[in-house]
Amino acid sequence: MAVTDATPDITEVGRIIEVEAGQMAHGGHCVARHEGRVVFVRHAMPGEKVRVALTECDPGARFWRGDAVEVLRPSEFRRIHQWKLADVMRAHASGRPPVGGAEFGHIVVPHQRRLKAQVFRDTVARIAGVTLDPEVCFAGEEDEPTGQHWRTRTAFAVTPQGHIAMHAHRSTTLLPVRNMPLGVPALDALALWDWDFTGAARVDVATPANGSQPLVLVTPTPQTAADEAKLGRLRTRIRQTANASAVEVSTGLAMPGPKRHSPVTVERITGRTWVSETVRTERGGERRFRVTGDGFWQVHQHAPATLVDAVLEDAQAQPGQIVADLYAGAGLFSAFLADAVGPEGRVYSVEASRGASKDARRNLLGAEQAIVLNGPTDKVLGSWLKHPERAVADGGLADTAVDTVVLDPPRSGAGRRAVERILALRPGRIVYVSCDPASFARDLAWLREGGYEVERARVFDLYPDTHHLESVTVLRPAADLVAAPGVVETPAAE
Repeated sequence: MAVTDATPDITEVGRIIEVEAGQMAHGGHCVARHEGRVVFVRHAMPGEKVRVALTECDPGARFWRGDAVEVLRPSEFRRIHQWKLADVMRAHASGRPPVGGAEFGHIVVPHQRRLKAQVFRDTVARIAGVTLDPEVCFAGEEDEPTGQHWRTRTAFAVTPQGHIAMHAHRSTTLLPVRNMPLGVPALDALALWDWDFTGAARVDVATPANGSQPLVLVTPTPQTAADEAKLGRLRTRIRQTANASAVEVSTGLAMPGPKRHSPVTVERITGRTWVSETVRTERGGERRFRVTGDGFWQVHQHAPATLVDAVLEDAQAQPGQIVADLYAGAGLFSAFLADAVGPEGRVYSVEASRGASKDARRNLLGAEQAIVLNGPTDKVLGSWLKHPERAVADGGLADTAVDTVVLDPPRSGAGRRAVERILALRPGRIVYVSCDPASFARDLAWLREGGYEVERARVFDLYPDTHHLESVTVLRPAADLVAAPGVVETPAAE
């Protein structure tokens, strides 16, 4: 396609412009400029000169978006994309969009990590007004240095013809898939592309890292869910295909509740409605966990052990201490923290999801020092502050102080109310596990306003070939810290 820069008034989608890619930004795109306008460019690297096909280019917009479809001056860290369907160059040449979810596949893995650390530093400096120099860590290097075959949780959309598919980036366009290079080999072994999911809207697959029985959960479309005959046919097809599979597999229907935030009900079709995970750590030994249905679990096969070791190292939980594990899910951190504080200590495992809390009770069975509390984090914290005398048997603190808070909130972060209530508890140590540098930076600014400073920050690459990153940061009261190494004040963005 010819470059059309000579007609700058033309702004239709697909127009080609030529830019030099600037810094990598949060979200997986480089920041570039074209005729004074900011353009967010995916599939490029800082310093590259590229031709960009515009994907969003409203004339009145403050910025445009586009995909790098031709490289005029490549980075030394560029490689051939590891997944053909996600390769924007191949996709553009064949007249289709690339699938989303592997936007760093054109970058060698060590440089992916450098870019993620840079994004973390830049985002935290801009939003929180502090420059951190994080350590860069990763998991499973010995398994697949190319950045593939690590994912144990995968979600697919479904085409009207019943084939599993993925969305193009920021699009409703569905692209059927016949492999998933980021997934562990057990995912491809299921050959889900040969299943007939007609009548389904979504397929969620859990392929446990320990090689135990996988679980395929099928969410019907609203039309199918409302028609018992259609639902019955979908159920029958899934049962017959699962029973004929060379791989023993559990299957079920994920039935959404009547309201938007109602819990999902899982109906068993074959096998069981849960999976078993084994977590082998260096600091806490080995434990087994049960995760029901679509319950949250770290997607990288080595992420649970990697993060548990990081949390145990940073929390420094001692026998007899009180630890609050917020957004605790199925009790991953709670189980190991309970071992660390011993029977004379206490760990409060706080989780809003009923299903996850039910799993946590099973996973923490026998650890009397672990108390599972089901409810929104800010409300549980509020009850502790309002009634500090409440008995432990009733979920209270019994007039004892919290030594350490561990929190692993969703991508949206903890939020102001939860942060303010954590500050009101005045723990001696806060360990913040985050999957989003922007929401983390926002919460960090509030924590620093409340008198806490960063003692240590680490960035973990648990999502190779994607722009996503995980971070683990430990904070302590400023009065307890001398100037922390690698922490520098910077002017916060207005």
